[in-house]
Amino acid sequence: MSYIRFGETGDGKWIGKLFLSKTEIAKGSNGTVILEGVYAGRPVAVKRLVQTHHEVAFKEIQNLIASDQHPNIIRWFGVEHDLDFIYLSLERCTCSLNDLIQSYSDSPVSPALTQGSENEYKVWLDLVNRLDKGVELWKPNGCPSSQLLKLMRDVVSGLAHLHELGIIHRDIKPQNVLISADRSLTAKISDMGISKHLPDNMSSLGHHSTASGSSGWQAPEQLLNGRQTRAVDLFSLGCVLFFCITKGRHPFGSHFERDSNIMKNNVDLFLVEHNPEAVHLFSLLLSPHPEKRPKAVEVLHHPFFWSCEERLSFLRDASDRVELEDREKESELLEALESSQVAAFGGKWGDKLDAPLIADMGRYRRYRFDCVRDLLRVIRNKLNHYRELPRDLQELLGSVPEGFDYYFKARFPSLLIEVYKVMHRHCQDDPSFQKYFTSSGIS
Repeated sequence: MSYIRFGETGDGKWIGKLFLSKTEIAKGSNGTVILEGVYAGRPVAVKRLVQTHHEVAFKEIQNLIASDQHPNIIRWFGVEHDLDFIYLSLERCTCSLNDLIQSYSDSPVSPALTQGSENEYKVWLDLVNRLDKGVELWKPNGCPSSQLLKLMRDVVSGLAHLHELGIIHRDIKPQNVLISADRSLTAKISDMGISKHLPDNMSSLGHHSTASGSSGWQAPEQLLNGRQTRAVDLFSLGCVLFFCITKGRHPFGSHFERDSNIMKNNVDLFLVEHNPEAVHLFSLLLSPHPEKRPKAVEVLHHPFFWSCEERLSFLRDASDRVELEDREKESELLEALESSQVAAFGGKWGDKLDAPLIADMGRYRRYRFDCVRDLLRVIRNKLNHYRELPRDLQELLGSVPEGFDYYFKARFPSLLIEVYKVMHRHCQDDPSFQKYFTSSGIS
């Protein structure tokens, strides 16, 4: 849907418990319009559908009721109808994720907005003026801020909830994620008009499902009208998260070539190559093979979303785990870990550390500078004994956790994700690592 305007309730009419304003918020397909309104004394966004789409409205109501009360799913308050239309009263939000990203991207005014109407440009200015205070979506280095990461987690959390209920959304895109700014910015999945509830004990909707989704955001199996599973939403999610990180870009190119590129698997991750965790996540989500895409709950606990504390905790636990392996005997875990050496740091890791740290390390034990296991041990030991380090070395490494994490991340940007891949493959069922791979992960 295209966001148009968000103002005060103007002239309108009563339909049952609903007072319907004439003020449009957005327009959708097939004659659907979003209007401002008040339902039972509560300000709402009213989705007006023509009566011929009553089955779509009924299905959307069913799925909204099923997913109600989750903070990252738009709320449904009631329904009214007259001879011509059905009116769904929904939670009123500030704007869409698409509007938010476009408004705060590098360009003072998004090209999409400058090509739009004068009214849309006024809406953009109004949106920026209302949200400008305290909104920081990207850090100065271009990486997503904690605020944007929180919004992205919101989307994943809402999708994980739908999937737990057996609901496939089938139309995840930035325009269908709404932003509430009541207390803090919160993302909420909306527009479930073409969502489907999986039959009991079934994982797919079967072959030749009805067409679904929006051009440029569909999984390849949707474009081919093939077997649709929860994985179609994960592909779309990958496109949406990429859109957020890259300030409105798309992993499959410009609007008119996206569907073709999706079909050919012509994906371009160049804009996130500086972030190894992002590259790994998008490589999974945007896989042309549905079975290789992770579940939504697994995405929530991917290293891309980890805090500094989680990153350091994982590296410390990984070090403790590999130290249990016998160096003299064959160990698949150790072999896999050391085989990641080139990708993790290449060459000798000691060359990338400062002389005072190297000198301090040598006081306690000898390390092999071509060994991933020993690099992990250095990080683990210095973290565990940080307070005992000389003051000048503490200042060199930075404060725990932010500075300490940055010191090693800046020198070995791929270390975390390479170790993660090894541990995920070999220790996924290890009780001490369950928290990193499942829904019981550390908060």
